Amino acid sequence: MENNGFKHKISFKVQFHEVDLLGVVNNAVYFNYFETARIEYLKAVGQFRDVNKMSPDDNFFLIARNECDYIEPARFDDEVNVYTRVGFIKNSSFSFEHLVENAGNGRIIAKGGGVMVHINSKEKKSTPLPEEFYWAVRSYDSEVKIIKNGEDD
Repeated sequence: MENNGFKHKISFKVQFHEVDLLGVVNNAVYFNYFETARIEYLKAVGQFRDVNKMSPDDNFFLIARNECDYIEPARFDDEVNVYTRVGFIKNSSFSFEHLVENAGNGRIIAKGGGVMVHINSKEKKSTPLPEEFYWAVRSYDSEVKIIKNGEDD
């Protein structure tokens, strides 16, 4: 597969508990794959916040949008690659994009993505992302689109 500029990849085998009676990965499981990929991406750029170490006053990320286009099924024991990148970073939000690939034949299984919002835990409202977030992601992937205050970078 041509991964079209995706710099981050995780790989794993489809587990038995992830398939349904038709023998294919259940549609909801792809969101688990995306979550794992997001976490590993944030770890790779040094921006993962361990919920076990967070205080109640720490800011956090919430998912505002999550979507998946199913292209062809994955089955038990298939080797799967999930490619991940940040599509854009705005003032208080950013997007993830994912491609799920069958590692055995290189075919795309699913495409998806979502938007994460940075939340102030005290006010329960969106709050600007820290500058270090922009530059950590940009250092990892120079092609990420940064849009601050409505301006394209």
